[in-house]
Amino acid sequence: MQQPVRPAFVFLDMGNVLVSFDMQRAFRQMAEAGRCDAAAVRAAVVEGGLMESLERGRIGWPEFHAELARRTGCSADPAALAHAASDMFTLNVEMLPVIAGLERTGCGLGILSNTCQPHWEHLLGRRFAVLPGNFRELVLSHEVRAIKPEPEIFATATRRAGVPPEEIFFCDDIPSHVEAARRAGWQAEVFTSAAALADALDRRGLKLGL
Repeated sequence: MQQPVRPAFVFLDMGNVLVSFDMQRAFRQMAEAGRCDAAAVRAAVVEGGLMESLERGRIGWPEFHAELARRTGCSADPAALAHAASDMFTLNVEMLPVIAGLERTGCGLGILSNTCQPHWEHLLGRRFAVLPGNFRELVLSHEVRAIKPEPEIFATATRRAGVPPEEIFFCDDIPSHVEAARRAGWQAEVFTSAAALADALDRRGLKLGL
């Protein structure tokens, strides 16, 4: 079996890799802040496509807020709603040694995430040391106006990394995103744990010292 190419650049997903999140908590908090029904909030945000439009950068937070209010009767002001929607993240501390090990290898690091501006700003406001830390490239869906698993976001990330696709490694918790990365010519693995990720990198010649 041929040995994989040693990666020159590693992209990591954010949600459920670098941080965990609880969307049901967010829906409850949004409903409480806006004095409306949590099921209606979820229906508008998920099934109704508001979250996808926000993550794609098609709408901004003012438009999201206004449309959610129209659909659900939500009465929260925009800032309170943004906090309620975003206060659901917890740092995955098991990833800290992996990130430190990657930094010691000198490998380029980036984040490739489907996210929106309020979530990203909330994470930065939490002052997690790893965000943005030494992640050189931040390929965020709402900024580049494309989402995983679409080819466009992987093409953008490849250009940002500045190395051939086969020298890029990616880890994401969603299998379809991993499959899309492989179609783009990247090396990729589904995230199951920090330890499994460290093993996958070790097999590719990135020795993290763990």
